[in-house]
Amino acid sequence: MKNISAVATLQRLAAVTLFFAATGQAEQHLTMTSHAHQEVVNGQASLVGHLPGTQHLSLAISLPLRNQAGLDDLLQQIYDPLSPNYRQYLSVQQFTERFGPSQDDYDAVVRFAKTNGLSVVDTASNRMVLDIEGTVANIENALHVVLNLYQHPTENRTFYSPDREPSLDLDVPVLHITGLDNFTLPHSHMVRTAQKSGVTSKATGSGPGGQFIGSDMRAAYYGSGSLTGTGQSVGLFEYGGYEISDVKLFFKTVKQSLNVPVHGVSLNGVSLKCSVATCDDSEQVLDIEMAISMAPGLKQVVVYVGNNDVSIFNRMASDNTVRQLSCSWGWGDDEGVIDPIFLAFAAQGQTLFVATGDDGSASPAGYVWPSDDPLVMAVGGTDITTNGPGGSWKSETGWSGSAGMPSKNKVPIPTYQQLPGVINSSNHGSKKLRNIPDVAAEANTNQFSCYDGGCSGGNGGTSYASPEWAGFLALVNQQAAADGKSPVGFINPAIYSIGTGSNYTSDLHDQTKGNNGKYSAVKGFDLVTGWGSPNGVNLIDALLASE
Repeated sequence: MKNISAVATLQRLAAVTLFFAATGQAEQHLTMTSHAHQEVVNGQASLVGHLPGTQHLSLAISLPLRNQAGLDDLLQQIYDPLSPNYRQYLSVQQFTERFGPSQDDYDAVVRFAKTNGLSVVDTASNRMVLDIEGTVANIENALHVVLNLYQHPTENRTFYSPDREPSLDLDVPVLHITGLDNFTLPHSHMVRTAQKSGVTSKATGSGPGGQFIGSDMRAAYYGSGSLTGTGQSVGLFEYGGYEISDVKLFFKTVKQSLNVPVHGVSLNGVSLKCSVATCDDSEQVLDIEMAISMAPGLKQVVVYVGNNDVSIFNRMASDNTVRQLSCSWGWGDDEGVIDPIFLAFAAQGQTLFVATGDDGSASPAGYVWPSDDPLVMAVGGTDITTNGPGGSWKSETGWSGSAGMPSKNKVPIPTYQQLPGVINSSNHGSKKLRNIPDVAAEANTNQFSCYDGGCSGGNGGTSYASPEWAGFLALVNQQAAADGKSPVGFINPAIYSIGTGSNYTSDLHDQTKGNNGKYSAVKGFDLVTGWGSPNGVNLIDALLASE
């Protein structure tokens, strides 16, 4: 496999993504990114009142990277097969020493928080994020803002937001402060049949009523080989806790053993527990079930649970114990805030899969993000048919709910999508904007899961497809370790090189039927299924090949 687009890709990513160099100038008080939504600034959102001064908020302060040019150059080398640094990833300590915020700057932010009556909840070993908590009154005083309640202009609810951009009495550059508003709420990409009418639940699976279960997807996308993910871990991004009893119930119900430890990591003080009486763990548990089913010999599944994306993603990066990561949630665009963390993933050899969503081409921008970030692998949905329960792959079409389109968040097209043969007149992709998805897997509402203390069929969504891909990549990296090779890391350039290569249809299942509303599945790349779904050992070998 020839990964010719890697160098140009990372050059393009540096150009189209928002990054800021630390200036260290004392007069620099404003944060580097915006916080006040236009709906607040222009008065479209009606003022309802003021947040109580005694109310507590959890915030995450992000600091910018240093030596961006040096990082860009290193990433080009890491993903260039002709470079001696090819797939020579950095440790967290190495990344922090070369590109992370300085210790002095980080210490200054810690002092700033404490001086202003804000509690430090968690520090990060890479010094990129500081988690704090405090009362609204103390936050307003520290940031020189007023936190008000407003009527949401498009949803039947209120939201809180600062009335202006925050400024800090601090001579250290601050990239962003996450948690100052809840204008956009996170959305799970799980769908139940009752939520989505007109979608067939017919399946050829081995679950109750012929519904698909995770092991059916393993058989279809990998086969009966010996790889099980041994020695590998899968990390899951979650906005809520989970009940391990639901995971155990699933494997007991489908008469399969559960041998993979599940470890929870709490961020921002969010509970790892999720009883039926207090919350819904359907998304969290299905992610665990699918990852383990695809790779039943995993070393562990690590479930990162928090209340903001910055804290969760940065902990994944600063832990650096998991090579394959999955996120089945969508929220508002914050590209300039989380891309530094995604660059750390790439430098450390971590791969992030993100579900695109379940409303087809009509999926709103705030639901699709962050799948249209160029530094993630966007996963759409298909409708698969297998050769009977637990059988091999037979056929596959694009799923009607698969969110696919040129970026509604106006993210520019990355170089790996500018290769000849990617965008053409048949797929109607954009030559200016990032197109999603990159790949896909089964997502129709014909899947069986256990959650919230019970089990049911009729479940689906790209929430299933993303952890399937993460589990599959665990098989790839298990084989890499066995071959004495490094993990594959950021695989987008490699996937696009495969897609435009001569062995494409041997390595990936190309879906040429089905549509998501505006776009249709066609030969090659399309805006319903991307390049398609995994074709077992062939794709594993292709991803591990290098020149």
